[in-house]
Amino acid sequence: MTSRLDRQDHLDKLRTRRPPVPDTEVHEVLTALDASGLVAEVEPLVAQSTGRNRTLTVRALLLGMCLAAARNAGTVIFASVTNLLYFALTDETRERLKIPYYPDHAQGFEAAYGVVRRLFHRIEEAVDPSPLPKNHRLDRELVARLLGEADPDELASRRSLMLRVANRILSMSLLDAHPLLEGRWNGSAVLDATVIGTYAKGLSSDSPVTASDPDAGWYVRTTKHKDPLLTDTPAQERIKKRLYGYDACLVVARDPDHDGTPLPDGSANPDVVPSLVVAFSLDKPSHRPAEVALEALQHVDPRYPRGYLAGDRLYPDQKPDKFQLPIRAMGYQPVYDYAKDQLGVQAQFAGAELIEGNWYCPSMPQPLKDATKDLVAKKIDKQTWINRIRQRTTYLFLPKQRADAEGHRRMMCPAEANRTQCSLKPYTLGRGIHLPLIDPAPSPVGPPTACTQHTITIPPEAGAQLWQPLQYGTEEWQRVYFRLRNAIEGMNGFGKDPLYERLESGGTRRIRGIAAQAILLAFQLAHANKRKLATWAGSITLHGSHPHRRPTRRRKTKPLGTWTPEGYLTETTA
Repeated sequence: MTSRLDRQDHLDKLRTRRPPVPDTEVHEVLTALDASGLVAEVEPLVAQSTGRNRTLTVRALLLGMCLAAARNAGTVIFASVTNLLYFALTDETRERLKIPYYPDHAQGFEAAYGVVRRLFHRIEEAVDPSPLPKNHRLDRELVARLLGEADPDELASRRSLMLRVANRILSMSLLDAHPLLEGRWNGSAVLDATVIGTYAKGLSSDSPVTASDPDAGWYVRTTKHKDPLLTDTPAQERIKKRLYGYDACLVVARDPDHDGTPLPDGSANPDVVPSLVVAFSLDKPSHRPAEVALEALQHVDPRYPRGYLAGDRLYPDQKPDKFQLPIRAMGYQPVYDYAKDQLGVQAQFAGAELIEGNWYCPSMPQPLKDATKDLVAKKIDKQTWINRIRQRTTYLFLPKQRADAEGHRRMMCPAEANRTQCSLKPYTLGRGIHLPLIDPAPSPVGPPTACTQHTITIPPEAGAQLWQPLQYGTEEWQRVYFRLRNAIEGMNGFGKDPLYERLESGGTRRIRGIAAQAILLAFQLAHANKRKLATWAGSITLHGSHPHRRPTRRRKTKPLGTWTPEGYLTETTA
């Protein structure tokens, strides 16, 4: 039988031992905090002129949250924050940060933990864009009254603050990558709303009370994007996934001009920076998708260029003044795929016809106009579709010059561009039998403007909902669109890895409310960025030495030009 003293020794060995935090790590985190401007952004929000003096500074709290996120795969656990700040830092560091001493026992830990939690809640309350109390199931009549009494301007201001604070946290993960992005990224990005769970049980919409996280909502995944509150989902649209939480709209940077293929020696290409989250926004699922996407884009570092911007079929379905025109005003060029009801001729201007995002001659043969519609309807095979997409190029309107500052662009018809011959423009005839001859059908109102003038000026609002600069279906469109779409899907899977950040799990963010969720999610996204950068850097050959690890093995991929809206074409012909 062991003695009492022996038993105490064994129990002491089972206690959690706190490894000390190196001063060098503290210095690195504080340098990043100061460079991000996060402390300067948050401190005025919680400044107080009355009451007892606060014993923990905002800078120290954010330091503890960064240290905790680094040790818990991005998840900020406030028990860990307390342990690190009060019991793992060196005495000199604690004294420099003015962190008071608490004895290392139950009462001391609880006192320190209370200080940490109170300061965090003070921060999230200052930026909370919701007037609803959390952690309680609220009567829906009370919810309606609180929402009606709230000042919408104040709530909008708080939402702006919330997103600014959250994106400053995210930006800390890009400080070391900024020189790489600045020199090796053309500004292209991709948008996507990915669902994340919340630490609350969702209730049905006809429940008399709300969930304990009233800011969240139901995410319902069917074959099309729908409002999750709708109950008239057709039977054929089987519900694939249901989750109570939020939609995080991520902006992922990716240069579509490079495929990221490993070098001949098997190491990663140092000139191809991996896909990274550069900004994000948060809201209820399927709630204001266009506005939420624009909020995220507004937080992309202004030092970066603007290139192509891709998204799924949700975004071409938005109103032009809510999404398409604003992103073009920001400097982005949209790249879309289309739903069935968006195929074929969708708009006209001065005689030119908008077909799947591009302006074409109105006399283009009908089989070419309906190429994608016929493919989806299974009237033609995939190879025929590819051939017709290539033939469309002959009838494409081409830019005469770059768009002006207001987005207006001079365009010339294919006959003016020396791609066809047109009987309405006699000076284009006789150029050779290699150019198709266009013989427009007579019209009682006469030929359209595009057929009588050398050029036409197309304003930005003409066909704005579906317009895109790249010719739909071509190899260049496929390269840009699919690489950008693959980047966001890959980043979603990377961040939702159950061994690391587990973004989708509400258990990694156990404080209810959209403000707390946004701040805690920012630390997880920042950790995912850092992990991806470290993985990429570790697979690069530096100074002639072998990489620390091999790059991820890539499957053999199919060549561009053989993908269609219906899938991969197994046999291709020239």
